[in-house]
Amino acid sequence: MPRRKTRQKLSTTISPESYAFLQAEVRSGRAENAGQALDRTVAAVRRARRRSELERQTAEYFAGMSPEAARQEAALETTIAGLAGEVDFDAG
Repeated sequence: MPRRKTRQKLSTTISPESYAFLQAEVRSGRAENAGQALDRTVAAVRRARRRSELERQTAEYFAGMSPEAARQEAALETTIAGLAGEVDFDAG
């Protein structure tokens, strides 16, 4: 994770389990320090929330489709799946 020129100072207390987790991230080499470990953890949570929101919106979109739009979507899916089967991913 790239370092930012301007970082905010955070002074707080955390649970022993959270502190142990951050320290384990540093010891394993996944983070340079506790601050970076916390930044990486927050980033992972934010990604998971965005993914969850996208899944919710996608499900809402498909649930609200008209029957005709759903048929067109299914036909498009079938076409794309057939074309993907013809692609040689090993060819260089």
